[in-house]
Amino acid sequence: MRFEIVIGLETHAQLSTSSKIFSSASTAFGAPPNTQASAVDIALPGVLPVLNRGAVERAIRFGLAVGGTINRRSVFARKNYFYPDLPKGYQISQYETPVVSGGSVTIVTDTGEKSVRLVRAHLEEDAGKSVHEGLPPELGDVSGIDLNRAGMPLLEIVTEPDMRSAAEAIAYAKTLHALVTWIGICDGDMQEGNFRCDANVSVRRPGEPLGTRCEIKNLNSFRFLAQAIEYEARRQIELIEDGGRVEQETRLYDPDRDETRSMRSKEDAQDYRYFPDPDLPTLVIDDAWIARVRDAMPELPDALRARLVQAYGLTPYDAEQLTLSRALVDYYEAVTQALEARDAAAYKLAANWVLGEFSAARNRADVAIEHAKVSPRALAGLLRRIADHTISGKIAKDVFDTMWSGEGSGDDAADAIIERRGLRQISDTSAIEALVNDVLAKNAAMVEEYRAGKDKAVNALVGQVMKASKGKANPTQVNEILRRVLASGK
Repeated sequence: MRFEIVIGLETHAQLSTSSKIFSSASTAFGAPPNTQASAVDIALPGVLPVLNRGAVERAIRFGLAVGGTINRRSVFARKNYFYPDLPKGYQISQYETPVVSGGSVTIVTDTGEKSVRLVRAHLEEDAGKSVHEGLPPELGDVSGIDLNRAGMPLLEIVTEPDMRSAAEAIAYAKTLHALVTWIGICDGDMQEGNFRCDANVSVRRPGEPLGTRCEIKNLNSFRFLAQAIEYEARRQIELIEDGGRVEQETRLYDPDRDETRSMRSKEDAQDYRYFPDPDLPTLVIDDAWIARVRDAMPELPDALRARLVQAYGLTPYDAEQLTLSRALVDYYEAVTQALEARDAAAYKLAANWVLGEFSAARNRADVAIEHAKVSPRALAGLLRRIADHTISGKIAKDVFDTMWSGEGSGDDAADAIIERRGLRQISDTSAIEALVNDVLAKNAAMVEEYRAGKDKAVNALVGQVMKASKGKANPTQVNEILRRVLASGK
């Protein structure tokens, strides 16, 4: 490659507290504009911020999860800049001494594992929101200000420039998203803006120093993140090759045009005139507090993936896919606990179905896992009938769809549907031989193809037998009996 892409990400994770970071105002989403903005949030004279203890605990939890350093003393600072949706004229953030320093996140891509180093994770408040569309037409061509979001608790997570492709950036963003939702510090709802990324993108020829970076703001979908990075990298490369120079600036991504556009020149730290906020004392975190948070931590994804591989014999890929969501792996383990067979084959079958048919049905219905229409015990009941050859895999999919649609209830729903619809698999040897002989008699041309050396013809004959049995014949037996009869020359 003539150029190398260099990417660092800054991610804003909105913390899952019920009140804002420096006030008691609600963080609930969807309230009418400016109904959840307290006197502190709109900066009325004489009000003072009070730090939300729950926000600090969530930051500690994140630091522990990524192996970072929890700074025993950290400082809140005023970051000065003017926006119409920032009433104070400054944002309360952390600068020189954040609550978390260092740490790393391990990502998995097609090229293998990679560790992305973290610079810091610091607490700060969100600004309000400028609304330029969707306002009543009688107001004319105006913009509105909604301060409900002002003061929302954020954890800003900053990486080193360790990523070298859009694919690596997406892998990191997805892994981080899974982690913050896993440990319960953020609900991860990207449509509500609760997890959004800023991408710092630069290009250089391999071996050269880092190039001038541009920051692409507020990317709230993984697809847009990838598209923005790829466009911006192309733009910078073309600019350099044409003899131009990349200017440090902040840009916005327009998904309709698939392009980034200049927003403003990129500020440096000195432009914000950081200084310690005189209204907030130094945040002191002692060992006892950290120990309490550590004791309440769930099993982390890396450890759980290793356990799934060790205890269930799953592949690393299956383990990775299951641990993208805490709810999904909990569902999987509930299925395995309900299975009669406790062996690697049964665990693999369960993984295939949870990641396959179950996840596909849930995504189509757009329902949360806890509201899925097939319970873990009901799915385990269906898997038992596949394992004991009561039904074939193809019929099992039909039974599952029937269960999902609401027919049958309880843990034995699969058994009830199988009996009511007469779906039991045909495993009687003589019955299958009769079907095979009938199919061979009706498909002489396929038989001749097979005997002429075209082994693939047997697959077509198997399909004809399965069709004749309406999918009920045991496919393994069909294959065995069909090959035996063909080999006999009868």
